[in-house]
Amino acid sequence: MKVLLAQPRGICAGVERAIEIVELSLAKFGPPIYVRHEIVHNRHVVNRLAAKGVVFVEETDEVPEGAVIIFSAHGVSEGVEKHATERGLTVIDATCPLVSKVHTEGQRYARTGFEIIMVGHEGHPEIEGTLGRIPAHVHLISTVEDVATLNVTNPEKLAYITQTTLSVDDTKAVIDALKARFPNIVGPTIRDICYATQNRQGAVRELAKHVDVVLVIGAHNSSNSSRLRERAEEVGVPAYLIEDASQLDPAWIKDKNVVGITAGASAPEDLIEGLIERIKEIAPVTEVAVHPGVEENVHFRLPLSLTKANGAEEETKEEEE
Repeated sequence: MKVLLAQPRGICAGVERAIEIVELSLAKFGPPIYVRHEIVHNRHVVNRLAAKGVVFVEETDEVPEGAVIIFSAHGVSEGVEKHATERGLTVIDATCPLVSKVHTEGQRYARTGFEIIMVGHEGHPEIEGTLGRIPAHVHLISTVEDVATLNVTNPEKLAYITQTTLSVDDTKAVIDALKARFPNIVGPTIRDICYATQNRQGAVRELAKHVDVVLVIGAHNSSNSSRLRERAEEVGVPAYLIEDASQLDPAWIKDKNVVGITAGASAPEDLIEGLIERIKEIAPVTEVAVHPGVEENVHFRLPLSLTKANGAEEETKEEEE
């Protein structure tokens, strides 16, 4: 059996930054540090941080006054941030810079009088945060069918934004439908789509053409991980989403010649290594190789309040545009 790894795969720059922010906060303030919601959608990452003294809460009301609270990579609404400040909490924002960019775009459209349509999944933390950052009513849609039932005030002054964990492929049909119904609608360019989402989906699609089965490591509540499984299945190979090696069913890889592996943007590399070891326990593996793909070299700046305090200002990661 051969194991073929997708390139790129696993943790992205936004997730890496969020985890590092928590680690630096622990070093600066000491435990306990509070984080609103999961810092990223991965149980293993959350458990490892909890073991170091991080307390994960659903709302800021659960945090003692004067304590340190970190907002997750998905972002939060202005109301949540204001409430935390009013309670005297030390607020550290780990929102992914690409999510913040969507917030900024939505705010710019609102300031200039545009009616805004957001393409995304209702209930996702990123959506809740984004809607709470835009000072205007936002229409939330997720399907082509939703476009047909939209009731807008001024069809001549519309703008759209998208959830970052959706790729060009995820949104293309919906955006095409928006442009067909509202020819004057404006929106972000393809460069505004999350690079990590797009790269990982493209990589798994190519990977699936060369393997007999695809295993995706990621949380079941991770939007981008679920899309990876779907992209592989679209190529015509069976694909399974698992959180770690313990969830691998040996029957999935029985008599398979080539097993493909990828991981969602919140899954650390050691989970992939653990899955490879589990596969080796089930069947002889003759080769582990990386399928050629995009080489990512993206880093986002850390909050100066943390890097200065830890004597690492000169090592601050610069955000690449």
